[in-house]
Amino acid sequence: MPLWRQPLDKDRILISRGIVHIIDDRCKGCGFCIEFCPQGALELSSRTNAKGYHPPQVISDGKCVNCGLCALLCPDFAIYIEDGGKQNPDHIRPIQRDEVRNGSR
Repeated sequence: MPLWRQPLDKDRILISRGIVHIIDDRCKGCGFCIEFCPQGALELSSRTNAKGYHPPQVISDGKCVNCGLCALLCPDFAIYIEDGGKQNPDHIRPIQRDEVRNGSR
């Protein structure tokens, strides 16, 4: 059986997690980080910074997959990501053969 056809071993897969740090005083509230986050881990906060802008805030640290898009797209260098280690994904489950035939998820 080819390698790509073998069943997925959930215990061997580790997903990288990140811890997002936002430097509020540098942010101008453009929202690029929020718009392009693939996991939706950021949102605009209701508080304002020293410049009068609304910086983003982290909704949940567990949502961040350490892709780095927020830090890469931030024009003010107000975001950096700390590696939070790797964790086993809880949402991965094996797909049964009958589910594939029926087209269900």
